Amino acid sequence: MTHEEKRAWIRLVVTVAGYATYVVIVLRRAGGDPLPGVSYAAPLLWTIGGAMVAAIVAEIVMSMVNPRASRATDVRDREIGRLGDHIGQSFVIIGAVAAMIMAVAGWDRFWIANVIYLGFVLSAVLGNIAKIGLYHGSFPQW
Repeated sequence: MTHEEKRAWIRLVVTVAGYATYVVIVLRRAGGDPLPGVSYAAPLLWTIGGAMVAAIVAEIVMSMVNPRASRATDVRDREIGRLGDHIGQSFVIIGAVAAMIMAVAGWDRFWIANVIYLGFVLSAVLGNIAKIGLYHGSFPQW
């Protein structure tokens, strides 16, 4: 498994765990009340920041566990990274368009913020799944 594939796995796991943590916190705070009334900003920011720190720490630990592992990237690694990022970016666009429509329609800020967050999460999940799949499958040649 290449260094870049390990990074994709780390980012996938951390993204899913961070978002799941956020959802659990918000749902617990709601306690059956309407979701737009929940204080969501602090958990949103803390889970995003925590996920970033966790990914960085996990990548450092991965590097310390196998210090002799090659971190050199070749053309295939760069192409897989580029294609995975492009695939994942579709959800950033979908989330942004959905948030814009929601803002124009006058939806509550809770829903707008959460659709943006979900767009980023789905982008990271889809992009990293694509990268992992490309490492294990055949890479398209054009």
